[in-house]
Amino acid sequence: MRTLMTSFPSITPSIFHQNLKINSSELSNPWLNSTTWPLIRFSGLGMSCFTMTFGATSNLVALSILAKSRVRFRRQSKSPFLLLTVALLLADLGSHMIPGAFALYLHMNQSYKMQIMRPTKEFCHIFGACMVFFGLCPLLFGCAMAIERCVAITQPFFHTAMITMAHVRGVVVFLSSLALVLAVIPFFAIGTYTTQFPGTWCFLPIDGPQSIADTSLVLAFSCLGLTALTLSLLCNILSGLTLLQARIKSQNVKSKSAAHCVRHAPSASSSSLFCSLDVEMMVQLAVITVVSCVCWSPFLIHILLIQFIQSPGGSTYEPDDFILVGLRMASWNQIFDPWVYILLRRTVLYRVCCAFYTQRSNMTANSSFALCLHRTSLQ
Repeated sequence: MRTLMTSFPSITPSIFHQNLKINSSELSNPWLNSTTWPLIRFSGLGMSCFTMTFGATSNLVALSILAKSRVRFRRQSKSPFLLLTVALLLADLGSHMIPGAFALYLHMNQSYKMQIMRPTKEFCHIFGACMVFFGLCPLLFGCAMAIERCVAITQPFFHTAMITMAHVRGVVVFLSSLALVLAVIPFFAIGTYTTQFPGTWCFLPIDGPQSIADTSLVLAFSCLGLTALTLSLLCNILSGLTLLQARIKSQNVKSKSAAHCVRHAPSASSSSLFCSLDVEMMVQLAVITVVSCVCWSPFLIHILLIQFIQSPGGSTYEPDDFILVGLRMASWNQIFDPWVYILLRRTVLYRVCCAFYTQRSNMTANSSFALCLHRTSLQ
């Protein structure tokens, strides 16, 4: 989901100009009829362009890194995770390019035109459907990645025998279809999309006058997103505990079978364990889950609570600034995701692990040397 995005082509289709005629009868939010619709300043337009350009570039860089790593993933039977990661980054890239084009066009109209142009129902439906679709896809793909890693780590034999690339492709198609169905339901007169404060984005009616269908769609969007985040968090916790248990067992076995090697090998073995491909993917997935929870939870929880607090069919409406803040936080999720793969690559993790264990080994050696000197002085 992206509302602060990039520049729109200078040659704009005429249908957009037709769709942006003032038509207040098709818009349900009372604040749209006010003459105090806030104008977007040039600084906001510049920030939108920067956010779009930076986000799209980041996703393209992350995709190129994954393309270089595909041989390593395929050699170690990690192709399902690679496919889900590519789907996630493509969804993030699409959320910058497609909804961002609509949002930027509204920014430009409010910045450069003396008369405020308000989107009609048709324009808002297309924009809102893109927001819902590209908002849900990253959350659903992130959940699928967490479940796939949890199965691979806790049940490796079952994962190797049963999870194929065909199954993963089917999961990607199913999750994409689920998000698409929820996004296009208002096209069939079940619910609607409306322009949201401050007039630069369209979404399902969050507050103000709502029908039962509108409320149901908002609840479905929020509950689906929160469920995906919760499942991702639980699966990552289970996977992390399993990896930690395996590491403890491995260290115990090594300490019992080769006690004389403990003085020479712990740094290399530990760093090798920590920098394995499984741990690399788990670190990336854990960071993605934390980022998604931080970025998306305020928006999803807030719109969920609004549905229970407000009275059905209420006629009062006041712009909610926190919705806009939550939306902006959610929009940064698609920028942070690619940087997880850019910064938390195997080479970077290996350097961090080696530096950490080298420092710890030096501290242990220094403390041991100091203890020996202290005992010698006492003698």
